[in-house]
Amino acid sequence: MLLSEGKTSLDMRSAYGDSLVEAGLKYPQLVCVGADTTDSLKTKKFGNKFPERFFNVGIAEANLVSVAAGLAMAGKIAFASTYAAFLPGRCLDQIRNAICFPNLDVKLVVSHAGLTVGPDGASHQQIEDLATMRAIPNMKVLVPSDAISAKKLVITSVCTKGPVYMRLARPPSEVLYDDSTAEFSLGKGNLLRDGDDATLIGCGLMVFASLKAAGILREKHSINCRVIDMFTVKPIDDELLERAAKDTGLLVSVEEHNIFGGLGGSVAESVSSRYPVPIERIGVSDVFGESARDEELELLLDDYGLSPTRVAKKVAEAVKKRK
Repeated sequence: MLLSEGKTSLDMRSAYGDSLVEAGLKYPQLVCVGADTTDSLKTKKFGNKFPERFFNVGIAEANLVSVAAGLAMAGKIAFASTYAAFLPGRCLDQIRNAICFPNLDVKLVVSHAGLTVGPDGASHQQIEDLATMRAIPNMKVLVPSDAISAKKLVITSVCTKGPVYMRLARPPSEVLYDDSTAEFSLGKGNLLRDGDDATLIGCGLMVFASLKAAGILREKHSINCRVIDMFTVKPIDDELLERAAKDTGLLVSVEEHNIFGGLGGSVAESVSSRYPVPIERIGVSDVFGESARDEELELLLDDYGLSPTRVAKKVAEAVKKRK
């Protein structure tokens, strides 16, 4: 299932656009709604193939959600997409009351989440969305780690009744999975690397960072880390987390999100009620981000403690402290 920890880089957004077309061929009730970002989100591919099932509402994110809700009430499976800064950033009321309260079949797929959005800076760096979305009843929250998981999770979303929020990264990401064998089930994480000294639990781009950090820890510190791709933040895989807690005694969440309310919060809530162990949360430490051009993104992640080297250092300190 797992390739050699990143064989090549592919764009999650392109995978999303391709999988929408694939799903559209199989599910005639699938429709797509955009908000003037259809080129960037690659949903224009769906529009070119199915123009009668494609709706661009312009720069009006509240309308984007409301139109998708109306289509779902008419029996459609509605995908609505734009940037994470605007969805959920500008339309939480509509998401809560028009989609989640009536439990409609609307799938919200966003790009440009986290810190790695390019030069737009803090106003467009959505680092609170996972906390916001997972706190709303009926909403499922997915965060693919590469183009293959993004593609597969679109199909999972189509087959999942009710609201779904899926968070894509803007930059190309290393391919971690084999398309022919990879499996993704709602509420289940994937074990990518075994180990017994600590468990790294990542989502999105931080899964690859966690794998790289595990390699550094093994080589430089003789620390063997388990690595889990927790692509389902809600519902989270309680059984996999409990097993990791029992086997390794230390859990470390790694996310391109505020350390409050996101993956780390979900991990802590799960483990604290089943098998409490020390938990280290690595993410954005409750501060806003900074602008960075594409060639500076690695430096930006390092500044915020999210590079493989910084993650490895934090884990080594946590292991030493536990012992």
